[in-house]
Amino acid sequence: MPGTLSAFAFRPALALACLAVLAAPAAAAAAITGVRIQNLGADQAGVPFTFGQVFAPGAFGKNDGLAARLADGKVLPLQVDVKATHPDGSVRHAIVSGILPKLEARGTASLELVKAATAKPAGGAGIERLLADGLSASIDIRTDGVAYRATLADALAAAKGASGRTNAGAWLDGAVAREWRGAVPLKSAGGAAHPLLAASFAVRWYPGLEKQARVEVVVENTKTFQAGARNVEYDVDVEVGGRKVYQQAGLTHYRHARWRQLAWWNEARAPAIHVRPDGAYLIATGAVPNYDQTIKPDERALASLAGRLNPGNTGPMRIGPVMAYMPTSGGRGDIGPLPSWSVHYLLSTDVRARDAMMAAAEGSGSWSVHLRDERTGYPVRTDLPANRAISTHMNLAHKGPLPVPRCAGKGLCKTPYTNDTSHQPSLAYLPYLLTGDYYYLEELQFWAATNPLGTDPNNSGKGQGLVRWQQVRGQAWSLRTLGHAAYITPDAHPLKAYFTRQLDNNLTFYHATYVVGRPNRLGAYDGSGEGAFRVKNSAPWQDDFLTWSFGHLAELGFAKATPILRWKATYPVGRMTAPGFCWTEGAAYSLEFRPSGKQGGPLYESFAELYRANYDRDFYRKDDGKRASHPDGTRFIDQPCASQAQADWLTAAHRRKWTPGRMAGYGGSPMGYPANMQPALAVAATSGIPNATEAWERFDARAEKPDYSKTPQWAIVPRR
Repeated sequence: MPGTLSAFAFRPALALACLAVLAAPAAAAAAITGVRIQNLGADQAGVPFTFGQVFAPGAFGKNDGLAARLADGKVLPLQVDVKATHPDGSVRHAIVSGILPKLEARGTASLELVKAATAKPAGGAGIERLLADGLSASIDIRTDGVAYRATLADALAAAKGASGRTNAGAWLDGAVAREWRGAVPLKSAGGAAHPLLAASFAVRWYPGLEKQARVEVVVENTKTFQAGARNVEYDVDVEVGGRKVYQQAGLTHYRHARWRQLAWWNEARAPAIHVRPDGAYLIATGAVPNYDQTIKPDERALASLAGRLNPGNTGPMRIGPVMAYMPTSGGRGDIGPLPSWSVHYLLSTDVRARDAMMAAAEGSGSWSVHLRDERTGYPVRTDLPANRAISTHMNLAHKGPLPVPRCAGKGLCKTPYTNDTSHQPSLAYLPYLLTGDYYYLEELQFWAATNPLGTDPNNSGKGQGLVRWQQVRGQAWSLRTLGHAAYITPDAHPLKAYFTRQLDNNLTFYHATYVVGRPNRLGAYDGSGEGAFRVKNSAPWQDDFLTWSFGHLAELGFAKATPILRWKATYPVGRMTAPGFCWTEGAAYSLEFRPSGKQGGPLYESFAELYRANYDRDFYRKDDGKRASHPDGTRFIDQPCASQAQADWLTAAHRRKWTPGRMAGYGGSPMGYPANMQPALAVAATSGIPNATEAWERFDARAEKPDYSKTPQWAIVPRR
C-alpha cells in the first residue's frame, strides 16, 4: 500500500482540551444526521471512535467543521477527514473521529452531527514518537523451510527511504485521530524478499490518549506480474505491542488473496463499542437503495446470523456467511443489490447483523480476485497499453502474450472459493461507507477492477472495462460494483478517474446500443451490440436486475444512466400494465421473445404479442417449470387476468389453493421472481416513465406478498 501519513503530534494533554469543550452551550444549528455509540462492555472512559459518514448533496460543505451534540446539549468537537465530494463541491463521504469522555456499561450515547467551526490542523511529531514510546508490530512467516519477517519499523523505514519523509499520502490527519500506512517486503535473515508474499502495516492512533492505537497487519499474495503464481502454505505469528495477537500453523494462503489482523496497542483500553449509523439518513442520501423502512427485521433471523459465525468460517482465508461456490443456483442471502445481512443492518443497526456484514467484508480478501500492480502499489488497471491484454479466463491461461502470470503448476492454485459475477454479492461497499477503513475501500476496488477481466480482452473493449460479455445478471452486479467504486473512491485517489471512466465506457455502450439504437420496443435486453452476451430467450428476473442497476447508478448521480433506465424500465412496467399482457405472469422465469425463436432475431413488437406467444398454448408452466393443464381441458390464457376464474384454474392445475391476484414465480417467497422484480419496478416508478406509478401500485396491491422480515434484500420501494 503506497503512501505514508503526515507528521503527527503526540499530545496526551489534548484529551483535556477536548473534554473541556463539552461545557460549551448546545449548538443552535439543526442536526444533519446522527449516530449512536453503544458500549458492548464495562464502563469506559476516554473512548475513541472513528466512523465513515455519507452526506446528502449540499448538506455539508467541504470547508465546514463538524461537532457532536450530546443528549444533554453539550457539544463534542469532531475531526472530519473529507474523502469524496459531490459535483456541487459539498461532502459526499468523510471519516469522522472523536473522543467520548465516558460511556457507561452497556449504555448508549446519542450524537447529533451539527456544523461547527472548522478545526485547526494538527502539527508536531509523527509516528516515530509512537515507536520510540514502545509501539511495535511484526509478522513472522516460515514457509518452504525459510523464515521471513516484516516489522512496523521496517515499513516506516521503507516509506522514509522512498520519499525521504513520512508525510505523504495521509489517510487520517487531525488533532483527534491520525493514521499512517506503509507496505514492506517479507524478508529472510539474509535479506531476500519472498517472491510472492508481502506485508503492510497501518496505525490509527488518538494522540490525546496514551497508547490508544489500533494496529493493522496485512499479508498479501497479490502480485500481478511476478512469475510463479501459486498458493503458499506457511506458519505465521503476528505480534503487536510485544504480545501475540494471531498464530496459525499450516495456513494456506490462496493465490491472489489477502488477509488482515487488527489489534490495539493497549489491549486493556481497546474501545468495546458499536457505532450505530442513522440508516434512514443513509438511505435518503441515495448512496444505498431505498429499502422499505417499515420492515422490522425478524429476531430469529438476527439470531441466526450470529449463530452462523464461528472460528471455522471467520479469520484469515475464511469467508464468513458468503456462499463459497458463487455459481450455486437458487435464492440465498448474499445475492441481491446488497446482501440480506447488510439490509438487516440498515433497517435495525443490530450488532449481530453488523458482525455478519463485517465477517463477509473481511472474508472478501480470501477470494482469488486480487491483482495488485507491483509497479504502482494499487489494484491493476487495464487502460494502460501494457495491461490491455490482461485476462483471467482459464482458456487463456497459457496463451500469450499476456502480462499476467498464471498458476505455476497443476493443483498449486486450488481454492475452495469460486468467484462468479453472475452471483456476486456486494461485500465491501457498505462496510467502507460505515467505517472508512482503507482495507474495505481496496476490497471494493479489487473486485471492481477484476470483474471485467474474465474474457478475451476484445470483449471487454481492450482496457475499457466493458462488462457487456457477461450473463445479463453478471452485467447487473458488475455495474453495481463498478458504480460503487466510482462513486465512493476518494477524490484524491489515483483510481478515482479510472473507475469513473470505466463506468462511463459501459454507460456509453448501453446508451448507444439501446437508447440510440432502440433494437426493440419492449425495453428488454436482447444481446444487441458488438461483443455482448447473446440470448435466445428472455430471463425477466435477470433483466430486472439490470434495470435496477441502471436505476441505482442514476441515484448515485451518474446522469448517463438515467436515459438508459428510462428505456430499460419499459420492460418491467409493460409486463405489469401493457394491454394484452396479464400482470400476474409479469415475473415469469423465462419468456420467448423472438418470433423466429433464433438468437439475434427481431423481438415481438408488443407485449400482447409477447404474451400470446408464451401463453396461447395447451399447457401452463408452473413455478417449478413443469407443465400443467386443467382437468377439463380449458386453457389458462382464456381466463380473465387476476380473476377468480384464473385462480380456480391455477388451483386445479397446481393442485393447491391459488388466490386471485397472486403473481406466479413463487409470489409468496422473499426470494421469488416477483421479489426479484420489485427493485426494477421501484426504480421505474422513481424515474417517472409513463405507467410506472400504475405498475408499482398494481404490484404493491398484489395478493400473497412476501414476508421480508427474514430476508429483506429485495425489499426496495420507490423514492418519493
